[in-house]
Amino acid sequence: MAAIGAGGPVANVYPFRDARAAPDPVLEAGPGAHGPLPVPLVLDNGSFQARAGWACPGPDPGPEPRLQFRAVCARGRGGARGGAGPQVGNALGSLEPLRWMLRSPFDRNVPVNLELQELLLDYSFQHLGVSSQGCVDHPIVLTEAVCNPLYSRQMMSELLFECYGIPKVAYGIDSLFSFYHNKPKNLISSGLIISSGYQCTHILPILEGRLDAKNCKRINLGGSQAAGYLQRLLQLKYPGHLAAITLSRMEEILHEHSYVADDYVGELQKWRCPDYYENNVHKMQLPFSSKLLGSTLGSEEKQERRQQQLRRLQELNARRREEKLQLDQERLDRLLYVQELLEDGQMDQFHKALVELNMDSPEELQSYIQKLSSAVEQAKQKILQAEVTLEVDVVDSKPETPDLEQLEPSLEDVESINDFEPLFSEETPEVEKPVTTVQPVFNLAAYHQLFVGTERIRAPEIIFQPSLIGEEQAGIAETLQYILARYSKDVQDLLVQNVFLTGGNMMYPGMKGRIEKELLEMRPFQSAFKVQLASNPVLDAWYGARDWALDHLDDDEVWITRKEYEEKGGEYLKEHCASNIYVPIRLPKQASRFSDAQAPSRGSGASGGSAGEQA
Repeated sequence: MAAIGAGGPVANVYPFRDARAAPDPVLEAGPGAHGPLPVPLVLDNGSFQARAGWACPGPDPGPEPRLQFRAVCARGRGGARGGAGPQVGNALGSLEPLRWMLRSPFDRNVPVNLELQELLLDYSFQHLGVSSQGCVDHPIVLTEAVCNPLYSRQMMSELLFECYGIPKVAYGIDSLFSFYHNKPKNLISSGLIISSGYQCTHILPILEGRLDAKNCKRINLGGSQAAGYLQRLLQLKYPGHLAAITLSRMEEILHEHSYVADDYVGELQKWRCPDYYENNVHKMQLPFSSKLLGSTLGSEEKQERRQQQLRRLQELNARRREEKLQLDQERLDRLLYVQELLEDGQMDQFHKALVELNMDSPEELQSYIQKLSSAVEQAKQKILQAEVTLEVDVVDSKPETPDLEQLEPSLEDVESINDFEPLFSEETPEVEKPVTTVQPVFNLAAYHQLFVGTERIRAPEIIFQPSLIGEEQAGIAETLQYILARYSKDVQDLLVQNVFLTGGNMMYPGMKGRIEKELLEMRPFQSAFKVQLASNPVLDAWYGARDWALDHLDDDEVWITRKEYEEKGGEYLKEHCASNIYVPIRLPKQASRFSDAQAPSRGSGASGGSAGEQA
């Protein structure tokens, strides 16, 4: 790869890193995980990335989750990557060659595939060094989606209790755990959480430390849709590089080269200025080969390469003939053994062997032996001829008088001819010319560059203007105004004093300033508000879940035990400061329907009886 053109260094040229994930090692649990009480396991089950680690008590619980991997799986094939079986997360390496095979347990941000979710959990427990035999003997803190469907929680509880045999579990929302981690300890606060991830964007009002689920709103747009939109933009702009414009590279552009504009229309006007464009455009360098397409090999090198290909082909055909000869010789030995049984008079064994060979008579056996013997002799002669054959000129030599056998080639000869066919040319060979170096008529490095200009702001803008990609949804600003309008003025003033931004899709430069600008436009004149960005929008959910697990380790009011799971069902949830609101399933009363249906039948039976008595 080159970032230098013909005229010297080029400004704003960035090569793609094309980062390849390294396989995760199998870690040991460590001394902190083997205390007098089981140490909780914290799992941030995100639709883009899963994070797992221990919540070790003590002054230093650990720097960060010990395991982070993409939440995708791919079914392996025999012989691929050392053997068959599913590959999970970082074991996949580069995702692009396997993009068509990747599967995720999530539908949007809700896990719906139990089998794939089990693969992710197996990978997490195995690489964290869970050493308990036959079960996972640790409490688990697991994140779930906002207003998670009961079916999804029931599926997850069934998997954890029935398959892994955990003692207890607690569910919480990732953005609320992030909010819990960034607020002061023992402070019951209200606020407005804007959480944007890989698949969805949520706006969650918090009143006195608890989620107001009735006024939560979701926008079905996130980092995944931004990457797809950016890919379409660049593929339309550079149709000659369709295969090189991959989703992984688009995610790299989003993470490292995109930003959110305070004023989208005004920013687009700036990009119309040539000087502004030249100073701010990012030229993404695609990998390319410095060898020119016009440079060719000399005649001698071509001839040598053809001779090498011919030798490889001859060796392949010889190996095939030897294998076929060996199989035919084994069959012939078997038939001769059966014939000896006939000659020795062992008729019972002879007839039994004849049935196994699927033959009807000794004459058929004798005919088959003769054919197989002639085939073995011909194969031996071909092998001997191949060993003494001299080298043949590939281009000039042609067979003069073909043998009769060549008019009916075998299957092996047909395959070898098909393999060898590209080596021959029906055109007359060109006269050898002196090899000259072809000078490029254009800069090859510049041809393999993607000029990312207004695309840097157009892709992140979709969460503010979903109409850019044809989505009939409200953006963040409209949804935020709609939620605030559902509260009284005093509650609105309370909520906007703590607008909290979290999630990986909130890490664009300029995101905080854009939210402040939108709030300034919708709030009354001279009203105050405060916008806070999470200290680590990606990992704060895991940090918050770890802090919460350590603070509530002995609190039975927030953990769901196996006994409660068996009594109340998998969808059961114990509420706490970072959880969803539990809405139990309300089934219709079957007894009342049964009694209503039986009432007419009793009446008709009674009337029928009275009519019979009258008759």
